[in-house]
Amino acid sequence: MSKINLLLLCGGGGAEHAISLLSANFFETSLAKSPLFQVLRVELDKQGHYHTAAGEGCELTNRREIRFEDEHKAPWPVDYVIPCIHGFPGETGDIQSYFNLIQLPYFGCESEASSNCFNKITAKMWFSALGIPNTPYIFLHQNDAEALQQTQAALAQWGSVFIKAASQGSSVGCYKVDDPDRLAPVLAEAFDYAPYVVVEQTIKARELEVAVYEYQGEVVATLPGEIICEANSFYSFDEKYAKNSKARTDVVAQGLAQEISEQIRSYAIKAFKGMKLRHLSRIDFFLTQDNQILLNEINTFPGLTPISMFPKMLQHHGHDFTEYLVQTIEAQLANPAG
Repeated sequence: MSKINLLLLCGGGGAEHAISLLSANFFETSLAKSPLFQVLRVELDKQGHYHTAAGEGCELTNRREIRFEDEHKAPWPVDYVIPCIHGFPGETGDIQSYFNLIQLPYFGCESEASSNCFNKITAKMWFSALGIPNTPYIFLHQNDAEALQQTQAALAQWGSVFIKAASQGSSVGCYKVDDPDRLAPVLAEAFDYAPYVVVEQTIKARELEVAVYEYQGEVVATLPGEIICEANSFYSFDEKYAKNSKARTDVVAQGLAQEISEQIRSYAIKAFKGMKLRHLSRIDFFLTQDNQILLNEINTFPGLTPISMFPKMLQHHGHDFTEYLVQTIEAQLANPAG
């Protein structure tokens, strides 16, 4: 049986470039456990240029092949691609649109679902349309006097707010603000990251995460895990990935009532199916002190670093990540329209 030529595309050149490389390491290790794949790892940089792990320039052509700068080297045909790119252009749906155009099968959510989840405003509209409770918010489309007034009113009403660039991941461009004097400079910084900004009510709550994925034709939602930060802090980019992070992660949240856990899993599956997600996602919730469940966000290509929650939750649920990849890829290649 001939091997599947699998392109592992990573990097992206955005704020999460380095994290994407760490996740790609996990994919490489997992794929190496199967004899089915011939893997070529290619990195996409900030200028949109491709290069191999050895630094050799190349490109992904519309003929579904990797063409190398060395013209004497034969092109490498691509059967399947894993776009291991957090943030732009992976989770934004841009790279998936190109794959669709050239009819190249790929792992993960499709372009529209990725785009809908990555934009925090669009995502919240979808949550509400599906009847899933989420954090109260206001939407800002430009940084002007009216936007500042709206944010000041929100802060006065809620006491504390999160100001978030609408289209960034891993808490990039995300700020907790309690002091009215900080609103103007923080809004300016958030608008530097994205043309739209969402201002959310700060919720004092437990931060719970569910790994949701398709396995043998079924949508699986794991038991909720939990992120536990220091008091009066939030799960920032540094807290997620820094070696000296003081945040703690529990693969299974402790002391969670069964009915709460099942409701969270039900909402997670409803969001996955309703937003037409595919293959995998990590869906994050808040649980307030009075047991109100609020959907926070969806990560359509969650981190797969050594400290990431998704692979740990999948494994705890009883599934092997390599077996999961093999059955997902084989099923898709056998039924490309499915």
